[in-house]
Amino acid sequence: MADHEAGEARGRAGAADGGAGTADGSRTAHRRTRPTSPRRGTVLALVCAAQFMVILDVSVVNVALPSMQAALGFDAVGLQWVVGAYAIAFAGLLLLGGRLADLYGRRRVFLVGLAVFSLAGLAGGLANAPGTLIAMRALQGLGAAILAPATLTILTTTFAEGEGRTHALATWTAVSSAGGAAGNLVGGVLTQTLSWRWTLLINAPIGLVTGVLAVRLLPADRVRAAARRLDVPGAVLATAGVTGLVYGVTQAEKQGWTGLPTLFGLAGGALALAGLCWVEAAADDPLIPRGLLRLRTVRVGNAVMLLAGACFLPMWYFLSLAMQDVLGYGPLATGLGFLPHTLAGVVAARLAPCAMRALGARALITLAAVLAAGGFLWQSRLGADSSYVAGLLGPALVMSTGMGLLITPITSTVTSGVPSAAAGAASGLMNTARQVGGAFGLAALVSVASTTATPIAGYERAFLTIAGLCAMVAVLACALPAGGRGREGGLGGG
Repeated sequence: MADHEAGEARGRAGAADGGAGTADGSRTAHRRTRPTSPRRGTVLALVCAAQFMVILDVSVVNVALPSMQAALGFDAVGLQWVVGAYAIAFAGLLLLGGRLADLYGRRRVFLVGLAVFSLAGLAGGLANAPGTLIAMRALQGLGAAILAPATLTILTTTFAEGEGRTHALATWTAVSSAGGAAGNLVGGVLTQTLSWRWTLLINAPIGLVTGVLAVRLLPADRVRAAARRLDVPGAVLATAGVTGLVYGVTQAEKQGWTGLPTLFGLAGGALALAGLCWVEAAADDPLIPRGLLRLRTVRVGNAVMLLAGACFLPMWYFLSLAMQDVLGYGPLATGLGFLPHTLAGVVAARLAPCAMRALGARALITLAAVLAAGGFLWQSRLGADSSYVAGLLGPALVMSTGMGLLITPITSTVTSGVPSAAAGAASGLMNTARQVGGAFGLAALVSVASTTATPIAGYERAFLTIAGLCAMVAVLACALPAGGRGREGGLGGG
């Protein structure tokens, strides 16, 4: 444990470095006392732009789903895999992506992830068959799994723990919230004015510009990975485990919970995850450094993030379909209908640092989760005769404010006290928890909603279930340490 504490001290001493891993402690310590430099501001803008792309693509296809179904001939179950294939690949490979940043350098991994993500989007936009589109969405998920941990790792190693990092995380969270909600608006505009294909094709030019800026702005890597080995078996087992579990849940809709396909998927996923635990215990360089899970903030914080993720991704999916199926909105009107979600989420995320100083991270997580639960309860009352204000705007302001306040304190909790050498693994683990929760939550909620007599009843049941998950987040947050340093943005390790 002493070695681990020493590693944390070294990590905090080097956290202000721009990701190059320099050992110049005196220069780094001097940087920590200075306000954010212009270079740090440009790096923050760059990683936020990349994170925006990743989160945008989680939701940008939601509004386009009916158009994709009509053009390519998807059935109802297959259609969810346009979202699910991305989410599963993203979730299953995030641990590997986070470790890549630690072993091979943050800028290098950032650029590789960006290239895979953008090119897969281009190919997906040109797809002419359901299988091709789903395969390209899965490949995009791989690119996102490489890219997303790199953005958070660059951020946490550029800004030292404290007020500067908290504000940087709030900006990163606000951009993530904007990406999730703006994806529906962008998707609606592109689908109605051009084609559903442009919801994917748009990634190519954005990726090109971001890549050029990354080469110019990010510091060169000084990481030597020859002496360390990548844990590929662990990554394969993690992906297989997530895929098996989600497949089993989706099969329950048609086969029932005792059907062979359902049981096969669930058993296969559980077996793969058990194998992952065995492989990780024996690995020289495991995907999750062993000392990382000794931190209570990491253990409990990731459990909180898992449940929170089960609320976020399904929310966009069901709201998009409800607007079109229940209220009869077109793609553009559906996209515009998400504007209040975007604005409320961004404003709340920007207010999160002030709320953390006043309440502490644990209390803020609890309050935000309760607020979001109330919003989802309200949203479950949506009916065919609902007005926009009562049926969408009111619930949007409540639940999006709650969710906007939620992510910054969770992220600050999970990344506090983590040594610089394990920053990528911590980022990958946190993103994995969020995306596994989203993928599993979406599959489970689609199964739950499909058992009702009417679509309206299905959406009501889905939103009620999400409200229950938010309540569970509030309860689980009580297990986090109170965190005397939480008022200053860095949280106690418990």
